[in-house]
Amino acid sequence: MSFDVVTGAFGYTGRFIARRLMAEERPLKTLTNHPARPGAEDIKAEVAPLQFADRAALVDSLRGADVLYNTYWVRFQHGRVHFGEAVANTRVLMGAARDAGVRKVVHISVSNASEDSPLDYYAGKARTEKIVRESGVSWAIVRPTLIFGTGDILINNIAWLLRRFPAIGIPGRGDYRLQPVAGEDVAEIATWASEQIDNVQVDAAGPDTMFYSEMIESIAIAVGKHPRFLYMSPRTALRAVGLLNRVVKDEMLNEPELQGLMSELLVSHERPRGTRRLDNWLLSSADTLGREYASELDRHWR
Repeated sequence: MSFDVVTGAFGYTGRFIARRLMAEERPLKTLTNHPARPGAEDIKAEVAPLQFADRAALVDSLRGADVLYNTYWVRFQHGRVHFGEAVANTRVLMGAARDAGVRKVVHISVSNASEDSPLDYYAGKARTEKIVRESGVSWAIVRPTLIFGTGDILINNIAWLLRRFPAIGIPGRGDYRLQPVAGEDVAEIATWASEQIDNVQVDAAGPDTMFYSEMIESIAIAVGKHPRFLYMSPRTALRAVGLLNRVVKDEMLNEPELQGLMSELLVSHERPRGTRRLDNWLLSSADTLGREYASELDRHWR
């Protein structure tokens, strides 16, 4: 009996896809280096290590798989792990998928990925897309914008700040747009893509395009806060974030991420395929959103 594989099914994006596959009663396997991640106890999957250094073991882990949903990437460079290594690891994974006879790869990328991008995150994502297209395996590339939902870090931590401080900094004028998409919508688009006969590339974006300042205001309304907005130059905002990083011992936001946000790279140029609205999720999650800080470094590195 065939099965599907999700890299990082206990992680953020991978968990949405895993839940979708479980709802469809698909036999599930995950390749992960975090098999005991808190909050993933509901994911029922066979577990194998995501070991790029052992290609033979990787091929063996994928043998018999129908679809590989690949969510592997790094949000930022940390220690000895960098974007170039993540690209190289993706090449190993795609080669293993081909050798194992995987029918289709659904690769989760990012909106507006481009090899010409001055931002390493978006350029690296584009290089992984090229690897997928040239892998020799039938493929689908799904390009999400800003994903929200259970396990969210960015929106949760904005809510965390709003609950604790009477004012919040807004880089620039806050008039740059973004188009949030629900994790459940990303999962539905990914499983739809897996069923297409032809190779496909699609954006995964939600129904609402909003200004960054509007998103902050929506989060504030959901958690019952009415902060002052302090409009700062991007440089000053990054200095303020740097001070916060020392307090929380994490990386809340970095300069390339802010540049991508202010360049509106989290907006799709396609028709929105997602249907779930951010405001509805914020209101339904208001009791728990931002109660505790969500650490990126704790989740992935410590």
